[in-house]
Amino acid sequence: MLKSMLCATLAAVALCATAATQAAAQAEAGKTGRHEIRGVDYYYEIHGEGEPLLLLHGGLGSTGMYAPVLPMLTEGREVIAVDLHGHGRTPLGDRPIAMADIGADLAALTAALGYDQVDVLGYSFGAWAGLHMAAGAPEKVRRLVLVSMPYARDGFFPEMLPQQAQLSGAAAEFMKDTPMYRSYVAVAPDPGEFPRLLDEMGRLMAEPYDYSAQVRKLSMPVMLIYGDGDMVRPEHVVEFYRMLGGGLKDAGWQREHMSRNRLAILPDLTHYETFMAPEVFRTALPFLDGESGTKSWAETVKGE
Repeated sequence: MLKSMLCATLAAVALCATAATQAAAQAEAGKTGRHEIRGVDYYYEIHGEGEPLLLLHGGLGSTGMYAPVLPMLTEGREVIAVDLHGHGRTPLGDRPIAMADIGADLAALTAALGYDQVDVLGYSFGAWAGLHMAAGAPEKVRRLVLVSMPYARDGFFPEMLPQQAQLSGAAAEFMKDTPMYRSYVAVAPDPGEFPRLLDEMGRLMAEPYDYSAQVRKLSMPVMLIYGDGDMVRPEHVVEFYRMLGGGLKDAGWQREHMSRNRLAILPDLTHYETFMAPEVFRTALPFLDGESGTKSWAETVKGE
């Protein structure tokens, strides 16, 4: 019973990372560094060339979880991947994990690395961080992609909430055979912090939150991406899109009422695969590049 409850709890936070060998190979392929911001010693990696893309991983993961799709992203992008507070190679330190703080840290980190503006793509916990960065420093984010993220705690299916609230350091011993634990201890500055990380993430997941105010501050184009088997309720997804101005009226036969923001619900995907599914990034990249391959009916007829 305890084992099954633990598995459900882990599923609730999102979040598996790739093997440590993949993460190490990824780090060797690009520039790596550290930068301390308000007591947190952030680890980052920079790969590829092109328009800058800040890539943010899920909870209990690290930059290594994007290893399967990184080559797709670096074909035309300079990817800045950051191990978020307490995750991967970034230690917990003494500061509590808080999304608003992480968002502000990311704005400061990209500025310190010399970027005036970046595109941002975040998954789950990383999407929350990206949302807070974009809401707090909108001038620093050109376009924003949020993957598998509810804007409020009640956006999860109800059965997920008690499971999330039960996550704590007491689960650390039972996690030693999981990819989350193995990947963490392979790269963390202090592997002994893992129970504390679980305590911090459990506290974060148990607290009520509603980021509607942050959503309303977004001034840049935004894309929402989910799997059709995601842990976020479909009604919540639609309401999120409506908050961004989408889904309020028919777009018109000349697309004259088309929202600049986008919503994608991709088939045959759950929450636990979206971060490494190529179709997620094939969907996101044209949006990040400001492209649309769809012509209106009027444009099609005119071109004949």
